[in-house]
Amino acid sequence: MEALRQDDPRRIGPYAVLARFRETASAVQFLAHDPADDRPVVVTAARPGLAALPAFRRRFQAEARTAERLAGGWVQPPLGAFAEDSDDVPPWTAVPYAPALTLSEAIEVTGPLPERAVRILGAGIAEALSRVHATGAVLQGLAPGTVLLAEDGPRLTAFGPLGAAAAAEARPGGQLSVRLGYLTPEQVEGEEPGTASDLFVLGLLLAYAATGTTPLADGPAAEGAERIARTDPELGAVPAQLRGLIARCLAKDPADRPTAGTVAAELALEGAAGSAKGGWLPGQVAAAVKEQGLQAGKLVSSGRPVDAPVRGPADAAVDGPEDAAPAGEPADAPVTTPSDATAGPAVEPLPAQDTRTTQLGDVGRRASRTDRPTTQLSVPRELTGPGAGTPADPPAALPAVLPPVPLPVPVRPAPSPSPAVDRRGLFIGLAAGAAGLVVGAGGALAFGSGDGGTTDDPEPAPSRSGPAVAGLPPRPRWVYTHPAAEPSPLTAALWNDRLLVLTGENGACGIDLRTGRRVWENADAAEGQAALPAGKDLCFVAGPSEFLWLSPKDGKVAHRVGYADQFTGVSDLAVAEIVGGSGPVVWFTGSDEVTVKAPPPKKGKKRGKDQKAVRSYLFAYDILRRKELWRTPVPTGRGPAAPVYRLIAAGRDDLVVRQSPATLTSGDVKSAKGKAVFRGFDRKTGKLLWSRPFGTVAPDGAAMGDDRGLVYAAVGDDLQAFELPEGKPKWTVNGTTGTAYGTSVVSGSLLHTTNRNQEVGAVERETGRLRWRRSTEAAPGAVAPAVTLSASGKTLLAADTAQVTAFAAEDGRRLWKFQDIGSQDPKGPTVTAPYRVLATGRTVVVRRDRIFYAFPVA
Repeated sequence: MEALRQDDPRRIGPYAVLARFRETASAVQFLAHDPADDRPVVVTAARPGLAALPAFRRRFQAEARTAERLAGGWVQPPLGAFAEDSDDVPPWTAVPYAPALTLSEAIEVTGPLPERAVRILGAGIAEALSRVHATGAVLQGLAPGTVLLAEDGPRLTAFGPLGAAAAAEARPGGQLSVRLGYLTPEQVEGEEPGTASDLFVLGLLLAYAATGTTPLADGPAAEGAERIARTDPELGAVPAQLRGLIARCLAKDPADRPTAGTVAAELALEGAAGSAKGGWLPGQVAAAVKEQGLQAGKLVSSGRPVDAPVRGPADAAVDGPEDAAPAGEPADAPVTTPSDATAGPAVEPLPAQDTRTTQLGDVGRRASRTDRPTTQLSVPRELTGPGAGTPADPPAALPAVLPPVPLPVPVRPAPSPSPAVDRRGLFIGLAAGAAGLVVGAGGALAFGSGDGGTTDDPEPAPSRSGPAVAGLPPRPRWVYTHPAAEPSPLTAALWNDRLLVLTGENGACGIDLRTGRRVWENADAAEGQAALPAGKDLCFVAGPSEFLWLSPKDGKVAHRVGYADQFTGVSDLAVAEIVGGSGPVVWFTGSDEVTVKAPPPKKGKKRGKDQKAVRSYLFAYDILRRKELWRTPVPTGRGPAAPVYRLIAAGRDDLVVRQSPATLTSGDVKSAKGKAVFRGFDRKTGKLLWSRPFGTVAPDGAAMGDDRGLVYAAVGDDLQAFELPEGKPKWTVNGTTGTAYGTSVVSGSLLHTTNRNQEVGAVERETGRLRWRRSTEAAPGAVAPAVTLSASGKTLLAADTAQVTAFAAEDGRRLWKFQDIGSQDPKGPTVTAPYRVLATGRTVVVRRDRIFYAFPVA
């Protein structure tokens, strides 16, 4: 950190600026104070010389929106940003401050990182890349200065070529020229970067982290592009266990490079977050990170801007881009205010130039100098401009680098015709409209003035082919978006492999599973809570006051049964929730209110008042014969109202349920002593057979049963199998401290597991022996991924709040990953709803809020 300069802002948006933190080619990062939450934040503000360019503002906005869509995991969630329609306000964004060093700073502090740290660093970056690549998009934001090393793992801070630029400048005509620090063989050859390009740069970063030097950096700068395209990297100093993977990342042919998911799995099978537990940073780096956090805390506590340079352990390693200070002004000029500009201390000797990294050099304190190439891998400035015969205007526009709408497969743009030019001067169009982002073989990007009025991140046309990159999801058969004018569906269910039936506040609708088209709707089924097959010809829906049987052809009501008419002896029946079903039989809980008359008074006493009481029942109902099979009284839950039961297992002779914690009364909680109570009922009569806890399974601990008389439940950090009905433990699978298991699913002889460390796996049902375990590569969260098996049992799908990951159920091979990174409207709200998966036939329907994708699956 260093003192604010005379012309630095003292307030940006709602934040009070305290000190300069870091600098990039296009922006300055400030440490600031958030008065609303009394915490430190990092505000990234555009450099004044670039902020007025319309092309810069659009690109800055596009990359800020990308960061917002990717928030979570190893991406800090944004706290705020400038109003996009405020042309007079320089662009800025703010994120929570986390003590961390950039990769380049860490290398300067401690030298090459230990192998374990390199693995965790690479796994975290690869996990973030896999989220981007799941949409077919490219990040282009990796550099030693954009990757942070924090106490709990790495962080990404740049989300496009602007954020990771080695140099940026305004050009005549309102264009913005951005020079990349790292190039890839395909860019050198004039091709557009793809997802594999990010893997090449990741390989360079990992080699740099492991050795302190970057492959292909040695030699004349003018021959940098030739080395990238033709020369094999020298990896002799890379640890042997990492050498093979890094070499594959640096393959000249993009098709030979591994996917981000593969890299993450090979570097840290249990995930970066799990591997980083207990500390992962080298001692000197950890100390520097801690000291930086202490300094930031002191600044925030004081609430005053720093008035002298603040030195930290990593300052010697923190150098700056070459335009870090205005011409003629030393970068370490003391802080001044517009009303009191006084001379500061003498300029300190300049640090030695960093010759080991080919990226952004130091972020620090050096006098201003004339522009020169900042990386030996870039082509010199004179080779990055248009070559002979190159038209003055950018070529025809092609799809954007990172589209705002989620696409499961990459968009392959048609080649743009261009005149014959020197290879190093070739420009290839990447962005839409007159905003024409173009990349040159020398690593230069030019952003046009944008007079054409098109946006930076248009919606690309869908691909007509299958996935071109391994690990990407197959092309969806269809995508259905529920109308914005209607409330989001409450429930979604599949009917006989033909319909997707959605129920909501306004009614129910049917979606054809073959086409994804809405074929009918019915307002009578408003607030329906379940849609189940009632034979081959009808769809059963449980509404607030009646059962409905709908025709799957047109959605019209074929039969309806009011609760008051069907269930004698209970007036004003209130159905809680459908507990579950097996074949034509469904179980549900319900309640009614009755008047309990006061007992006769004793002699000489007044008669007491009558009391209202709630009676609750568990019902069994045949939806084919439309007939009640039995009802049995059960304890009333909190409210008072009928308890909500969850079906744990349905055997041939009995069914096992557990009450939802939200409906437990205080007496229930106290008597259970922190344990879940399971209840077994006779399937034929409804008689309560037994009621007991299983081990120390908590009321909210995940649990499910099978047809072999076993219940599999989370017990603390472990997964245990219990024998029914005694509850005797059969086996235990030990978990990771602080990571609970989620609800498992059964497939043949295997039990597929899931836990909060975002891992899924398979164990043998009889013995608990582990068969395989894989990470989804999502960041650990408060809940475990929901796992679903395809109808064939061959594919296991794990859905969480970040993505859906498909695995081969037999051996755990990762098949593909899908992520919808937000609203189709670039200015729309960020979607935070979790993913859900429904399986039928050879199709899985992935839901996120009101959008449904139908994917083919084995």
